[in-house]
Amino acid sequence: MRKTWKKSAALTAAALLAASLSGCGGSGQNDGTKAPETAATEANQEAAESPETEEAKQDKAEEKPSGGGELNIYTWAEYVPQSVIDRFEEETGIRVNYTNFEANEEMLAKLETSNGGDYDIVIASDYIIKIAADEGLVKEIDKEKVPNYENIDPVFQNFFYDPENTMTVPYGPGIPLLVYDPSMVSCEITGYESLWDPSLEDSVALMDSERVVMGMALKTMGESFNTEDLDVIRAAGDKLMELAPNVRVLSQNQTQDYLLSGEVNAAFLFTSQVVLALADNPELEVVYPEEGLGFGVDAAFIPANAPNSDNAHAFLNFILDGEVGAEVSQQTYYLCPNKAAYEFLPEEFQKSLVISTDDIPNGEFIQDVGAEATALHEEIWTEFKAKLD
Repeated sequence: MRKTWKKSAALTAAALLAASLSGCGGSGQNDGTKAPETAATEANQEAAESPETEEAKQDKAEEKPSGGGELNIYTWAEYVPQSVIDRFEEETGIRVNYTNFEANEEMLAKLETSNGGDYDIVIASDYIIKIAADEGLVKEIDKEKVPNYENIDPVFQNFFYDPENTMTVPYGPGIPLLVYDPSMVSCEITGYESLWDPSLEDSVALMDSERVVMGMALKTMGESFNTEDLDVIRAAGDKLMELAPNVRVLSQNQTQDYLLSGEVNAAFLFTSQVVLALADNPELEVVYPEEGLGFGVDAAFIPANAPNSDNAHAFLNFILDGEVGAEVSQQTYYLCPNKAAYEFLPEEFQKSLVISTDDIPNGEFIQDVGAEATALHEEIWTEFKAKLD
């Protein structure tokens, strides 16, 4: 899965964030006995009348975390909110270096080249984490250094990529869905197969994700995302080529914008993109594909030879804090895997997600399908993209 969020979300999203901040009891909240302006004025006056002693200044300095050093994060652009990075740096003294990739496969190639030694935290999709772990590129988490690990909701654990819950922290669970503008679509859309309707010529947007889109074609044939039958995969490839005339946009980032602008009339979107689309236009229709759902989890892990392993553990513990976890979820627009964060998530946010944990058992993970099937997927995907040019 690929995650995306906007720096400038719709008014609805902004309202949700404001609601969450008011409910978190942050450091800027007063006790209600005085107006904020009055409290601030009196505090400034007291400070002026009682100059801070050198001893008091030293005591304050000692209260700050000792921290220090660097943390190298590798994930999709803007996937970790800047506000979270800023707060982590302020509270720990650790400087964050943020590098982004466009695709899971790109991340894996970099990790293989460096033998897991260039980055401290990677956030990527489940199936690629399994491949990296099998190659010995993922470090086991020292849970004594991550006391907040117990905050993970068990609903989001024990999955195929980390069955013993030793290597990862779930970050962004979601389910891709179909979204369309009913005022612009003449055919009935009930599932993936509907996207092949001739009336949708040159008016469909898809995420630029090889296995997800190929999985969509496989599902229309009643097959699993993860079949290793090469003949079945070839047949799905043939069917995918038939969809090409309908596809106007193939995009990984902000794909919902093409739907909102009217450039396309229907789209297959990641959960976060669905939420953002509905925030801007509540008249859009969302479809749970009748052929079956996909489900995926983006998770954070520490590469095997991370140069700043202690800082990586500190970051995992930080994002598993309840308030921080709520802040992350409200800016990524995915299911929240942090049970300590639930009390900080406003009801409006929960309603906006369009999916829930009840949908998880109905979803199928995309998993590694072996070298031959993977090579065939890549060959078909290359041909499909060329057909769109």
